[in-house]
Amino acid sequence: MTHALRIGRTAISYELRRSATASERRITVTPGHVEVLALTTDDDDAIAGFLDRKRQWLLDTVREMERIAATRHAVPRFMTGSKIPYRGRNMPLTVRRSDAERIEIAYRNGFIVDLPVWAGRETDRLVASELKLWLKQRARRNVKEIAAIYASRFGLQPRSIRVADFATGWGSCGPEGNILINWHLIFAPRKVLEYVVLHELAHLRHRSHGPEFWNLLSIASPDWSASKQWLDRHQHEIVADFLDWKG
Repeated sequence: MTHALRIGRTAISYELRRSATASERRITVTPGHVEVLALTTDDDDAIAGFLDRKRQWLLDTVREMERIAATRHAVPRFMTGSKIPYRGRNMPLTVRRSDAERIEIAYRNGFIVDLPVWAGRETDRLVASELKLWLKQRARRNVKEIAAIYASRFGLQPRSIRVADFATGWGSCGPEGNILINWHLIFAPRKVLEYVVLHELAHLRHRSHGPEFWNLLSIASPDWSASKQWLDRHQHEIVADFLDWKG
């Protein structure tokens, strides 16, 4: 539902949305759009009081968004309108201003980054850093989930498994059963990540790439070759994607 808030001579339109799961009220600002998240228990007076306390911040933030939209000639790498590689697709990025105290990232058919007031204007590196952290955490979680499945089904239990930065290669299995997986595989489809994790787990039983090794892969994942072919074809794209996150 669209409403309007008048601050001096300026009228700011905003969309009011209520949430039964939210623990606090929230304002998010993107170019040309303001959303106010309220609690389901809030009455009109509670919402009006909240907006009154935030009126100066809201006015300043809306003006800043208008300034950015008017002066921006090209979309920076990590600003609204950018595309972020994720699971084999380029997903849209939206960067919003929020009255929250910390940076928050959500994924809903694209990445949404809410930046607090203290983030300032030069946000490109900050957004890149936070997204990299989010992606590495997601890669870590996925790798552990995948490894747990193969450990349960085929008894392929590593001593440890974790994600890391790799100069070259996608994974490794040490002689003591410690496995490392390149977190950049979060840019590839999940099936490709599953293939690499399985490949390294299979080395726990067969150290070389002999017939027994490939037979184990075929039993555990009959379509593993399609994932390997995808990785062979797109490995340079993944490396290029990673270069955007360096520094």
